[in-house]
Amino acid sequence: MTPVQIETYVDAAAAALGLRLRPNHRAGVVRYFALAAEFAAVVEAVPLEPHDEPAVNFSPVAPREKEQ
Repeated sequence: MTPVQIETYVDAAAAALGLRLRPNHRAGVVRYFALAAEFAAVVEAVPLEPHDEPAVNFSPVAPREKEQ
């Protein structure tokens, strides 16, 4: 998405949800949405085959400390 598309989307989504964005918050919301759009583009770039299925359960684990 282009910066103009992101700003337009954020404004339209806020209006549709009845949210009033304060002027001093709008820039942060737009920045966060742009970041989320970048993440979505990375996920969408992964090709999926018909036999691919979602994981049944995701269990996060704590990162391991580097061994010295």
